[in-house]
Amino acid sequence: MVNRNDKLAQFQASYLFLEITKRKEALLASCPEAKLISLGIGDTTEPIPAIISEAMERFASALATKRGYRGYGEPFGDPALREKIAENYPGIEPDEIFVSDGSKCDIGRLQLLFDEMTPVAVQDPSYPVYEIASLLYGKKEITFLPCLEENDFVPDFSLVKEGSLIYICNPNNPTGVALTKEQLSSVVKIAKERSSLIIYDSAYASYIRDNCPRSIYEIEGAKEVAIETASLSKMAGFTGIRLGWTVVPKEICFKDGSPLIKDWERIVSSLFNGASNIAQAGAAATLSAAGQKACRALQDRYLQNATLLKAALKSCGLTSVGGEHAPYLFVSFKGRSSWELFDELLEKAHLITTPGVGFGVSGESYLRLSAFGKKEEIEEAASHLKSHFLPLEFQRLKRSSILIEN
Repeated sequence: MVNRNDKLAQFQASYLFLEITKRKEALLASCPEAKLISLGIGDTTEPIPAIISEAMERFASALATKRGYRGYGEPFGDPALREKIAENYPGIEPDEIFVSDGSKCDIGRLQLLFDEMTPVAVQDPSYPVYEIASLLYGKKEITFLPCLEENDFVPDFSLVKEGSLIYICNPNNPTGVALTKEQLSSVVKIAKERSSLIIYDSAYASYIRDNCPRSIYEIEGAKEVAIETASLSKMAGFTGIRLGWTVVPKEICFKDGSPLIKDWERIVSSLFNGASNIAQAGAAATLSAAGQKACRALQDRYLQNATLLKAALKSCGLTSVGGEHAPYLFVSFKGRSSWELFDELLEKAHLITTPGVGFGVSGESYLRLSAFGKKEEIEEAASHLKSHFLPLEFQRLKRSSILIEN
């Protein structure tokens, strides 16, 4: 038989969300009447705005006509769409935009640009795909940058080694914390000083509601040291439609002086036939003024859900971060196992969460709660949280009051 790719042996026994599904199915097998509420995987639940779905419908209907039929599209994306996307990035040209089937796919493909000896630096906790893609493509050295309560969940980027790939998700998944302009400026400075490259994942940037940067290119000098990936999955509900893009500035060069964008063009044209034409029609509608307004309302509903959950957690005496710039809450349970907490809430409160340790060792003793749900389900989940945790909190307070009296 053929040999196995030995890099797969380095992975955890099961991908985080597959393990969650397995445990959920096991509970339902033993308790089929259980009504589970998901605060787990960050999948959108609200309908796509009509202006976007109607644009895709018109394009799809036209495919049934001789005049409207389209075959292969441009491998790097529809030129008009690339121009529209470029308008959102200061100093970026349309031919530096590469439309894809989602940022997750591009995060993996980008690793093909770099040799196995290229060090990698990853926020911890962070989206598992950064580490998984690095291992799959044979990277020998990964430095984890702890995001902890004591550093306000902002990693120490001074730990980055010379010539590294620096993965940044901003706002961060799972913590929901957004980096300030000053913090991002310091990362760009470090990347320049250490001949490193930032891979900047802006999947949740549209949820930022203050003056924190939405793009790395708002930082002076970032075009020389940063690639940015973006997605409509959480911005417009395209989790099942699949449409994203990657920005590769022409200024970025390899150590030998060759332009990185040329190699990226080769990879994309060799391994990818272009994003769905129908999805690109939806993307064009999304980026219109009316589309952006409709998506903003969609995002606000998810952030309101996060506010509901945060209030419920606070009433239980639980501390959390996130919820302001991304619909995720990272909840602290100091000293407890993330997976034990997951099982406890699944079995006793019928809530599906995500163990923080699944995003990295610094996520141990945390749970991530996703607010990507329908409002009525979030309200019910908040009630379940109170029912489960408030009695324990009351018991603690009662014990404290007895000690004070004595």
